[in-house]
Amino acid sequence: MTEPDKTVAANDWKPTPESKRKATTFRWIAAALWAVAIAAEAVAIFWLLRQREFVGEDGGLVRNTDTGLLENQQATAQFPQWAFITLIVMLVVIAALSITGSFLWKKANRLDPARKSDKLRFFVQNQLGAIIAIIAFLPLIILIFLNKDMDKGQKTTAGIIGVVLAVAAVALGIDYNPSSVEEYTADQSTVIQLLGQDEVVWVDGGSVYHVCEEVSDIQTGSEKRIGTTAEAVAAGKTRLTLEFASELRTCGLAVPENSDEIVEALRAIRDGVTDTLLPAPVWASPSDAPIEIPDAAPEGDESE
Repeated sequence: MTEPDKTVAANDWKPTPESKRKATTFRWIAAALWAVAIAAEAVAIFWLLRQREFVGEDGGLVRNTDTGLLENQQATAQFPQWAFITLIVMLVVIAALSITGSFLWKKANRLDPARKSDKLRFFVQNQLGAIIAIIAFLPLIILIFLNKDMDKGQKTTAGIIGVVLAVAAVALGIDYNPSSVEEYTADQSTVIQLLGQDEVVWVDGGSVYHVCEEVSDIQTGSEKRIGTTAEAVAAGKTRLTLEFASELRTCGLAVPENSDEIVEALRAIRDGVTDTLLPAPVWASPSDAPIEIPDAAPEGDESE
């Protein structure tokens, strides 16, 4: 198997083929779970909520206890107890399907993120779990409160349970800190400029990867793993540690004089500032630079 080129970064970070396949699988499973949740909602709306049973069909005179007057008893429709219990169960099932799909969808987005510069796609892709939860619950909850056959107790109980489950599904479907291609690209570019190649170190615990093996966070007794930034992301490590300056010192490697500026830029990029300039490392001596990467020619410059 051909080793990946670790010395030169592509224009943008790209997931490994394994990450791409895994993300696609997660998304298909999430879509299937969401489809079942919406189908369950449709069954509840178009069949379950229409169930009713009639009481008082025999007619006859009855005495109204509030007025003392005699009245003709007429048949009245009620929402059956079995249908009420089934409705509660379906609400729980819809929530479970929605939340499970959201977790899988967010895992897929960690492995294969969208671009933050594409604002609409970035929002929809990362918040799709919350959007689906709203679609799966809102129409059903509205129709529960509008149902004329439920008694007050049934309507209150089913409505409260539905609202609580909907809020939970939406809250868990939101991605509060989504990853992006820009973020991964900035981390990859930083690693290459600091080390001369796209090679980092990580262990099974934690969520970040490191620039060398001698740092204390790697000395956990767990197996050390070495690979590209894309391979680190595939292993669940979605960020370069921002303590890279102290790690470089620990490992006896040169530290750029503007490491604080690089850290601030990485933080800004992670916070969604898409026009942030990632500073080139400034070295005390030219010989400290592990790799020389020239600046690209300005756009429109046709000079050779």
